[in-house]
Amino acid sequence: MRTLDGRYQLEQRIGVGGMSEVWQAHDQVLDRPVAVKLISPGADGQHGPVERIRAEARSAARLVHPNVASVHDFGTSSSTLPGRRVPYIVMELAEGETLAAHLRSGPLDWRISVRVCAEVGAALAAAHANGIVHRDVKPANVMLTPSGVKVLDFGIATPTGASEPMPDGMLVGTPAYLAPEQLDGAPATPAADMYALGVLLYYSLTGRLPYRADTAAELLGVRRRQAPDRLPEIDGLPPEVAELCHSCLAEDPARRPTSLVAALQLAEAVDARVYVPMLIPTARRPAPTSPWTEQAAMEATEAVPMADGPNPSGRR
Repeated sequence: MRTLDGRYQLEQRIGVGGMSEVWQAHDQVLDRPVAVKLISPGADGQHGPVERIRAEARSAARLVHPNVASVHDFGTSSSTLPGRRVPYIVMELAEGETLAAHLRSGPLDWRISVRVCAEVGAALAAAHANGIVHRDVKPANVMLTPSGVKVLDFGIATPTGASEPMPDGMLVGTPAYLAPEQLDGAPATPAADMYALGVLLYYSLTGRLPYRADTAAELLGVRRRQAPDRLPEIDGLPPEVAELCHSCLAEDPARRPTSLVAALQLAEAVDARVYVPMLIPTARRPAPTSPWTEQAAMEATEAVPMADGPNPSGRR
């Protein structure tokens, strides 16, 4: 078995994406299980991935919240390419099943969906209060554990408003969950995370995306031409939850609720308690081969080519 820096023994690969792979590992120094995310060489083009990812991991490591899988360590390991070092991030190993796995059987009961999204919202509120944007909120990054929700992958979060270090015409994210302004090449902001939360809530309640498309290219095209579908009638769902979902999916970022408001409203709808920071969010300065399906759209994070390139003048 491969061991990183003589400390982290990689045991089993538990996830793979377009830019990274995640391993279950054992921390031989502290004798505990951890998750190790290996970032693919050249994952962010020619803009110095090691230093950028180190800075982002350092920011995420300061984020302490019961609904966040915490970041423990950062390092680099030898690459298969001579002279290259591959960055890796060591994170808390959250035990449980991802929301994506649960949704393969269909939509969840509305009470469960709303409770899960309330806890995701609480995690985002903590991040946004610290000037951090997740950038990749989706079911595959939401772990359901015996003690509650854990939002994964804060190790590659970014400071609010930071530009994406990708080649022109490319952006990072999961197409179905990217906010409209991200499709136009704008930097990620807390409002972009709120759009993703709206898609997450819609999918949890209905078992499908708020767009109808069969391929990645078709999805991006549909998203530029059509507004998201309205939620269908769901027996017992409070109307304020449906309205919140629609507000999160607003094309105008200014019309979307804050993560703090969303977390509190969702928690109130199911009489749940969430831990939210009572702070005013502040922005910090930027320091598969299988056919495309909704499930693939839900889980695939990659460098996405923007349809027709950047479109600063608007979506339509």
